[in-house]
Amino acid sequence: MTVVDSPAPLVAPAPPAVARALRPAAEPGRRVGPAWLPVVLWVGLAVAFAATCAVRGLPTDRVVLLGWVIGGLGVHAATQGARRVGRLLADWLPLVAALLAYDASRGLADGLGMPVAVQELADADRWFGGGVLPTVWLQEQVQADWWKALATLVYSSHFVVTPVVLAVLWVRNRERWARCARLVVALSVAGLTTYVLYPAAPPWLAAKEGVIEPVARITSSGWSVLGLPKAGVLLDHGQGQVNLVAAVPSLHTAFAVLMCAVLLPMARWWWQRAVLVAYAVTMPFVLVWGGEHYVVDTLLGAAYAVGVVLLMPSMERAGRRVLQGAALRLPALPWRA
Repeated sequence: MTVVDSPAPLVAPAPPAVARALRPAAEPGRRVGPAWLPVVLWVGLAVAFAATCAVRGLPTDRVVLLGWVIGGLGVHAATQGARRVGRLLADWLPLVAALLAYDASRGLADGLGMPVAVQELADADRWFGGGVLPTVWLQEQVQADWWKALATLVYSSHFVVTPVVLAVLWVRNRERWARCARLVVALSVAGLTTYVLYPAAPPWLAAKEGVIEPVARITSSGWSVLGLPKAGVLLDHGQGQVNLVAAVPSLHTAFAVLMCAVLLPMARWWWQRAVLVAYAVTMPFVLVWGGEHYVVDTLLGAAYAVGVVLLMPSMERAGRRVLQGAALRLPALPWRA
């Protein structure tokens, strides 16, 4: 039997040192640097977050929370090389800049001299309640400690769910992250525009002004039940820094419904879908019970979220047509075919 030697390679293999030099410096999902680096970075971030909360209270501003989320993603990306960090900054900084610009419009409500709506919202809720304010009735009837604890957790989740969902989507599926980010910006624009044009007092503030019956702001009451009274103090301190007449629409409800709509197509099991729907339904109930919003506020919040989800594909197609038309109108350049 004749043995035929395999042909020699056309190019000689590179020496090991050269091969290592030519290897990509950082690939997504591939860790670089010493093993202790992620631990040090995560500990540093956790200490900074705890110190900030101790001084300024739990963060309740969406942009501030996005900043902390980006810090966490930065720790994740730093272990995968400079290219991953560059992608993080390129993706997230425009989103944060857009939200900062929209949040800056909160102060326009007073500058424009728009009257604060108080009585008409209470009248609308009395109609829903057959002459009784739903918030007043709920606070009289629902007083169980287990509910207070659950309500506080559901209410507080608003401040973390959207940033965390965005972070997870960015790590796992950048295309879905981009779509979710566009929905978040569009919903924020719609909500903040309404706040500027139609500032409205929530039930607890209307009660404080003597417009309606006594209503307590009790969304933080569950922290004492959970044995964490200082967490409630920190949350109340953080809430004091936001717009107090930004009640219509309820963005707590809007973002709960939006996250439900974003995550439902990804849910694999029936219990996951049940949890998402229950979260979107429980949030407005908590807000009305806690004196944060009227029923009409929550209904409008849900309508805003559904409207943004339904209209976004049409808005994106229109935007692409505008960009394509602008490109066609560009003058012929020497390097263009």
